[in-house]
Amino acid sequence: MSTTWLPCSVYHQNYAQDHGWWQTRFIKGKMIALFIILFFVIPHFADEYWLSVFNQVGYTVLGALGVQLLIGYCGQITLGHAAFIAVGAYTSTLLILEFPWPKFMMDWGLAYPSSIIIAAIVAGIWSVLFGLPSARVKGFYLILTTMAAQFITVDFLITGYVSQIGGRGQAFSLPPGTIRVGPWVIDDDRKVYFMMIILVIICITCLVNLLRSRVGRAWVAIRDNDISAEVMGINIVKYKLFAFFVAGFIGGIAGSFWISNLAAISPEHFPWFWSLWLVGVILIGGVGSIHGTIFGSIFMVVVMEVLQLIVMQFVDTSWGERLFMDFLFLKEAAFGLAICVFMIFEPNGLAYRWWQTKNYFNLWPFSY
Repeated sequence: MSTTWLPCSVYHQNYAQDHGWWQTRFIKGKMIALFIILFFVIPHFADEYWLSVFNQVGYTVLGALGVQLLIGYCGQITLGHAAFIAVGAYTSTLLILEFPWPKFMMDWGLAYPSSIIIAAIVAGIWSVLFGLPSARVKGFYLILTTMAAQFITVDFLITGYVSQIGGRGQAFSLPPGTIRVGPWVIDDDRKVYFMMIILVIICITCLVNLLRSRVGRAWVAIRDNDISAEVMGINIVKYKLFAFFVAGFIGGIAGSFWISNLAAISPEHFPWFWSLWLVGVILIGGVGSIHGTIFGSIFMVVVMEVLQLIVMQFVDTSWGERLFMDFLFLKEAAFGLAICVFMIFEPNGLAYRWWQTKNYFNLWPFSY
């Protein structure tokens, strides 16, 4: 029986088919088309402004993946994820600027790629330290613990001590040519875009495969009912801490990537609002869905950019100039309004709407 076009979804004969990435020729065609769009169409036809928007979307996806893992798949609430992104960013920056790499690693452009891996590990370990209370507390108390990570890491350690290394003051300058991957110098938005796409694909692929494994099933069991999971023999402390490590690891990659888009890095790039923003991204996109992470990131970034473009159209007027000066507050208000609207009218997020749309066409002509 052909499994390419079936009126009532897809017929599977074994477990491998049921968990296959691309289960039909139609899906394979869609993925090939997506590959062409991402690697050939967008880089060649988008201007510098829209490339920077796509880079912002990719950074948001990388940052929100860890939040999605903790909240959506393991049931551990976090409101301090920006701290682990900051740890990754500053670790990578210090390794590039201060660490005495062997000459061949500098000549071959291996310092920055190596710093990404080290920064991700450091951020993962730092995340585990603030995930330790999850062994004894949850809910509201865990929220306060993760918020403490933000204030201790960014406001105290990075602002007060790390930023002072080398006598630079509050900001670390990243001169042109500092970020290199092999022979390629990452010095414009198009090169940053290609690196972003590769990192996003790698992180999503690894996370999805991890969620399909025994570890992922344990996380979901803990999310649904941690007491029942423990009765079934799952070591909930071990798996909770591993979830914090993986979330921090991905956050460290996000921070390491983002320094390639900056001329200088400072603590102001990682405010507490960014942690709240990432939670809003998965709420709008859909909790417990990788698709939701992507959809939520696109929605939040594009909507805010469109809002800024609208404000710019009226900047010559008195009230338009006032709105432009107060755009940060307007952005926060729009963020809060978007959360309220989605919680009322689409509480399952954009991923659920995408799932319904796909089912409509998969079940056609019997869809209802």
